[in-house]
Amino acid sequence: MASFVSWLLGAGETPRSIDLEPVEVHNVEANPEKRPRTLKHLLKANHVNHSIIYHNLQFDNHIPKQLYHIYDVEARDLEPWKESPSEIAEDDWLYFLGDKRYQRAYVDFFEDALAMKHAYNWKRVIEEYMLKGDEPLINGLIGGLGHPLIHLGYAYEFDSREIAMEALGLAATQYNFLHKYIDDRSYTRKAPFSSSSPLDLLNRLASDSRFDGLFKSPGFGNIEPLFQKHEALILEYWNAWDISTSSTNPVELFRESQEAAVAMLVATVRPGTHAYNFFVVHVLTTSHAVRILLPLLPVKFHVSLVRQWWLLALAVYIAELRPKIDPDYVPGDLKGKGWEHVEGGR
Repeated sequence: MASFVSWLLGAGETPRSIDLEPVEVHNVEANPEKRPRTLKHLLKANHVNHSIIYHNLQFDNHIPKQLYHIYDVEARDLEPWKESPSEIAEDDWLYFLGDKRYQRAYVDFFEDALAMKHAYNWKRVIEEYMLKGDEPLINGLIGGLGHPLIHLGYAYEFDSREIAMEALGLAATQYNFLHKYIDDRSYTRKAPFSSSSPLDLLNRLASDSRFDGLFKSPGFGNIEPLFQKHEALILEYWNAWDISTSSTNPVELFRESQEAAVAMLVATVRPGTHAYNFFVVHVLTTSHAVRILLPLLPVKFHVSLVRQWWLLALAVYIAELRPKIDPDYVPGDLKGKGWEHVEGGR
């Protein structure tokens, strides 16, 4: 743990790389086949017609994640763009971070930069506005239940400048207090216990009586009070994941984090109920986004991005009242069904 802490405290150590192979990029912009062309047009239609946050600025637009089969259904509940209180300019764009009323202004601002400064190279816009500065925007991607992170992953996976501009807009408008745990290194401190296994820590958390009775009912609304009133408890577990263990391959550690994300979703539901938790799903989809981004982002952001995910995973798990993770809940007999069944939608 000491080496990781010293790195975060700026001791001059080389940032640790989580060296993964890039996933396949689905270039819908240039693919002439009918299905990717359809997806491209639907993404553009959603980008033009619907705001990224709606329903009294409480819900996030999921269309880019679900376009293959429910565009016509979900679009009925979305809302058109609304004018922001004012435009956003280069000298004040940081001032309005976290204000959802400026979603339209932020997307316009980033699209102007795309056209006028970066010749429609959306990755350069990401580099300028998300990766630079003493407190870069990338350190605040888990606001809004991780939707900025999810959106950014899809931007790279589909090589879509529309989704990239929306990801920037979400990162700006969903920016909240959670960024400080990455930006302020004083929050990283030695925990009284540690493990290289996120799943082991989640199991320990499930039986930790200090969390009993913190909330009356599960829900997303528990997350902010959790940090306001019980910050020390959650940070104890956040710092307990010892991802600096020199004897353990960083890729293996990340693999275990993804296994933990899957377990949180499928191993907390009794067989036959299929009542998968909507909020816990975001732990898995953000983990997928991290998997997409790690091979593509500068090494100095690798560890901090994974730690953002871990903080979100812990917060969601506690907010949902720490459901038991039971491997016996996972169906053992898949009746011959594999990925072909999933891809075929049968």
